[in-house]
Amino acid sequence: MSIIAPAAKSSPVATAQDRPWAVVGTLAQRELVRFFRQRNRVVGAIGQPIILWFLFGAGLGPSFRLPGAGSDGISYREFFFPGTMALILLFTAIFTTISIIEDRREGFLQSVLVAPISRWSLVLGKLLGGSLIALIQAMVFFALGATLDLTYSPLMIAGVISFAFLSAFALTALGFLIAWRMDSTQGFHAVMSVFLLPMWLLSGSFFPAEGTLRYVMWINPMTYMTAGLRHLTYLGSDRAALLPPHLPSLTTCWIVTFLFAVLLFAADCRMAARRTTGDLL
Repeated sequence: MSIIAPAAKSSPVATAQDRPWAVVGTLAQRELVRFFRQRNRVVGAIGQPIILWFLFGAGLGPSFRLPGAGSDGISYREFFFPGTMALILLFTAIFTTISIIEDRREGFLQSVLVAPISRWSLVLGKLLGGSLIALIQAMVFFALGATLDLTYSPLMIAGVISFAFLSAFALTALGFLIAWRMDSTQGFHAVMSVFLLPMWLLSGSFFPAEGTLRYVMWINPMTYMTAGLRHLTYLGSDRAALLPPHLPSLTTCWIVTFLFAVLLFAADCRMAARRTTGDLL
């Protein structure tokens, strides 16, 4: 009589470790569901940049003149358009990572950390969720470009979406790096005020890079994100010749943004594998 051995039951530990992409998808989906359930976040994250775009466009438009653009060149509202998109990506990506602090308070983060999953899947899931949220909101604002002298084409739209997602991923990774060591949202907001807001102001979003200030702006990674969005907004258009001088090339923008995203992702994975004792310690 032959004896058939019962099939070995798969261990929950082995199952979780062998399916890291399921963990990534679950965490990313959780971020999206949480965001769309909080309608005030949706309205606030999109409404504030749109108001700034209209107000600054109306207030600074009459006194703005882009060097070399001529009298019929780029208006300030048009110039500020890629910068506002960069602002949406920055603020949405950064504020999304506040959920790390909230998850730590609620105990969810601790339960994920003790689960038999790879730390990189935890990091990647949080980053993808935040990046998709930032991308969705940026694309809602991008549709307002129809009110400007922009020429939409499939290549231009695909380029903007791809580069905006890469930028959102890099900025979300930056927010993750800051939020992981934070115990309070107050400390997070303080860091954002003294570090992230100047980072946006010195990115060429608000004013063109001129004089000695442009050398400071060149060491700012967000300068290349804003410049990339500016290039892609005019991709295939004759108005690309009206772009500001001293603007980094599109190839340089892709390379710098990609390297920035990879380095931050590696730093996030390494930090998530270590223990922390308090704010920025």
